[in-house]
Amino acid sequence: MARVNTLRLALSLMGVLIALGAGGYYLWQQERQPQKRLVLYGNIDIREVNLGFNVFGRVEQMLVEEGDEVTQGQRLAVLEQDRFIDRVAAARAKLEKQRAVVKELETGSRPEEIKKARAEKEAAEIAFRNAQRIYERRLTLAHTEAVSEETVDDAREARDRAAANLEAARQVLQLAIEGPRQEDIEAAHAEAQALKAELALAQEDLQDTEIYAPAAGTIRVRILEPGAIVTAGEPVYTLALKNPVWVRAYISEPNLGRIYPGMPVEVFTDSRPEQPYQGQIGFISPTAEFTPKTVQTPEVRTSLVYRIRVIIANPDYGLHQGMPVTLIIPLQNHLEGNP
Repeated sequence: MARVNTLRLALSLMGVLIALGAGGYYLWQQERQPQKRLVLYGNIDIREVNLGFNVFGRVEQMLVEEGDEVTQGQRLAVLEQDRFIDRVAAARAKLEKQRAVVKELETGSRPEEIKKARAEKEAAEIAFRNAQRIYERRLTLAHTEAVSEETVDDAREARDRAAANLEAARQVLQLAIEGPRQEDIEAAHAEAQALKAELALAQEDLQDTEIYAPAAGTIRVRILEPGAIVTAGEPVYTLALKNPVWVRAYISEPNLGRIYPGMPVEVFTDSRPEQPYQGQIGFISPTAEFTPKTVQTPEVRTSLVYRIRVIIANPDYGLHQGMPVTLIIPLQNHLEGNP
């Protein structure tokens, strides 16, 4: 009876060994088979933008609420605009005035102005000749002591004043004929350009009293309310962009050579595991880093990995910031030698 039990035990042990051997051989064969897919884990990454005014002012309107979907170019908020509109009007008036000055200088003297200057010059010539005759007459009379030396001096001063007036009239006529100097015209042009730039800045400030959505997305945070005083650059909304949406994931160094930019990827979420999103690898980090603690992988936490970015081809409202996802990367094309 003991010998029968011993024989049964030996046969059982032999069966176990055969099974273990067969299992080991199967696993060895499986390890030799090329891996057909790569499984990675990551999180959804959505870009966010803080929106604010470029100028100081009081908020007049907040046109959207938290959770609202907005389109690119949609108006979101407005400041009180009265003082900005007045500043534009003042700058435009100054520019128009300076343009009139430029036009006047470029046109030159009008015929009426030249005619007037010539007439004033001729009148100054007549006055000078009269003053000269009076002086000469009184000088002759002074030799006969018919008039005093003081009278002669007065006549000389009157002649000199008439001569100065004549020279001034000649200069005025010459300037009227020649017109404005080129330097004056260039200076007037420069002033007009400066005023034009001032008007452009005032108009830009007026435009900056409104906030428009830079891209399609969802209003995640509404920070201020109408009536609030804001400074330039102060956040008013936080906008979560609809595109781009990608997955931030990490891959170990042994698997790094199996992937390449543009490689197709299936992205699975826990909420809709039966409806994967289609994507492709858009970025592979050239430097290694330690695995972040937020990433769930079966690898050792202290191992070095490389960060990758998978761009979602057709994102929808089912993807949210930080959502954990599973990535399935088929390796068949890669194994067949495709780049």
